[in-house]
Amino acid sequence: MVDQVSELVLVRHGESVGNLADTEAHRRESRRLRLDTRDPDTPLSPRGREQAAALARHVLKGPGAHPDVVFSSPYVRAAMTARTVGEAIGLDPVTDERLRERDLGVFDGLTGLGIRESHPEEAERRERLGKFYYRPPGGESWTDVALRVRHVLADLAQRHAGRRVWVFTHQAVIMSFRLALEGLDEQTVLALDRDEPLPNCSLTRYRRQGDGGLALLSFADVGHLDDSEAEATREEPDSEPGRREGAR
Repeated sequence: MVDQVSELVLVRHGESVGNLADTEAHRRESRRLRLDTRDPDTPLSPRGREQAAALARHVLKGPGAHPDVVFSSPYVRAAMTARTVGEAIGLDPVTDERLRERDLGVFDGLTGLGIRESHPEEAERRERLGKFYYRPPGGESWTDVALRVRHVLADLAQRHAGRRVWVFTHQAVIMSFRLALEGLDEQTVLALDRDEPLPNCSLTRYRRQGDGGLALLSFADVGHLDDSEAEATREEPDSEPGRREGAR
């Protein structure tokens, strides 16, 4: 791919109400997250709004690095984060449904314990197939998300070559960008997802190289939160199979 964006920055949304519900569910060893919203409607927590505001202030300090275009998942937590940054620099985020969170189908809102108790046959099938290729009933596999991401990358190369692009999205989507851009295999990308959960409002940055490809410059960077009152947050490493299946 010769034509390519000059820079691609992948931003995970700020801490959401769903992230807090997920942490609480596992603390209580509950089967289901306590949430009153659909996954697409789950908003940022107060701390998540502080993280987004801190990122906006950080971007304002470096006008030479402002994005030329901002894309966002339509899910509220990502859209709120993107809008906070976009308003600070005078850009309206472009919503792209291909950047949405992975659809968990019948597992939506369940913890790993809830999945094993409510759908034991599916938990067994997931264990047999592996997390990468397994598709929950009514939901998506990791490979489904990767296919969406590959289509996004092709569009960016065709329509936004030479521009600085920021994408506000979700952990599984960002890991799928890494899969596509770096040629990671199944074991590597799942190990990264398991062992290095992305902090909320973190930046993963790529820059175009002389051959036209995009090279990883930084992963999961939250340095912009260091000088703010916004605390960095992330999920615990996934030591339990399916630990974060219900995370928002």
